[in-house]
Amino acid sequence: MLGLLPASIVALLVAIAPYIFYLYTDVPDTPTWDTFFGTIESNYYGNVNDMIWIFLGKFVPFYLLILWFLTCKHWWYHVILIPISMYAFQLFYVINDENPIFDEVEIYLVLPIMLVIAPIVYLIRIKIFEKFVYGIDIKKIEEELERYQTSEESKGSN
Repeated sequence: MLGLLPASIVALLVAIAPYIFYLYTDVPDTPTWDTFFGTIESNYYGNVNDMIWIFLGKFVPFYLLILWFLTCKHWWYHVILIPISMYAFQLFYVINDENPIFDEVEIYLVLPIMLVIAPIVYLIRIKIFEKFVYGIDIKKIEEELERYQTSEESKGSN
């Protein structure tokens, strides 16, 4: 459970997300932009404003999904890693603008992540439902099966 200060910080981070997105409006419509971080060049995009607009359009959902993942208390929160990985790949392609193809191949890159996360989440779900919803204790069932098997083996050897 988050305390008041951490919860307030998370609420503030969510509240400023639209302002982060609209930072592109302060970026010039030129092919290069000199900032105190360095020079930003818009190789493929034509101008820096378009590049920053596309970048922030990918970054803000990525940022919000990470906040959601870090603060989620539900058993299925690992599934949030799938869209996080998709946006991470999209951000990589936006930043690495030597390859003009983006938003097309990310699903194939996310597929291995989905193949790992989906079974893990399903196994967590099964464990939760067995124990808390259905009241089934797998260890007791395994012990009962072992006891039955040993009694059958002892009967078969007589």
